[in-house]
Amino acid sequence: MAVIAIVAQGAMGAGIGRRLAGKGATVLTSLAGRSAASARRAAEAGMRDAAPEALATADIFLSVLPPAEARACATWLAPALRAAARKAVYVDCNAVSPATAVEVAGIVAPTGAAFVDGGIIGGPPREDGYTPVLYVAGEAADRLEPLRAHGLEVRVTPGPVGAASALKMSYAGITKGLTALGSAMLLAATRAGAAEGLGAELARSQPELLGFFRRMVPPMYDKAYRWVGEMQEIADFTGPEAAAIYQAIARFYEEMAADQAGPRQRTAALSAFLDAAPKKPG
Repeated sequence: MAVIAIVAQGAMGAGIGRRLAGKGATVLTSLAGRSAASARRAAEAGMRDAAPEALATADIFLSVLPPAEARACATWLAPALRAAARKAVYVDCNAVSPATAVEVAGIVAPTGAAFVDGGIIGGPPREDGYTPVLYVAGEAADRLEPLRAHGLEVRVTPGPVGAASALKMSYAGITKGLTALGSAMLLAATRAGAAEGLGAELARSQPELLGFFRRMVPPMYDKAYRWVGEMQEIADFTGPEAAAIYQAIARFYEEMAADQAGPRQRTAALSAFLDAAPKKPG
């Protein structure tokens, strides 16, 4: 039976933990400093609280955190990894730039543990069988068979550490970038009194795009706070030619997160637009 360690217990981490535990793996986590909500999600997912020393000796350690916490997680586990006779394969699954992935690998390397660069595309595993894809890269990417055996979809991206993160950054830059651009224009049209006309025109000439907004915009409300750091990582990834675009998108998601936590005026306006837009071309 495989032993998989996962930090932390957010929607994605708990979802992955539930899938692995449901397929027979022993799933460990650390609840030190975590909230009661995190502890509840972990318990519901079948994840067991464990000390860093136990996490470091698992078969595989998955770091599934907001991007800004990726380095800190590796730094936190490094002493236990260094002391472990049998070391977990450390997989950074966070939405970070290739440069950040290389930095995290540099923290792990002196411990003697193997490092795998990872990037998750899709939402958390669901009870209906849906599974996101974990793209991985690096010399140790072929050591993750226990994840496949316990219900995860793992695909190896050819290339060194950073290749999987680059794929994730590129995909998220398109999908979440387009979600932000669309949301900004739907809000602008609403403020200017053009919501009805824009909705009708999108239904007539861009039904696929309107469908994309219907799928992607409402779920964004609760995720916007997590996407801020991801957009900042994408800005670093793109370089100077496009960094300003994603820095602005990061600010947009920061404002959306504040709205969701407070008045919810923007989210209400977006939902109203999407509800009112024709379902079929007029």
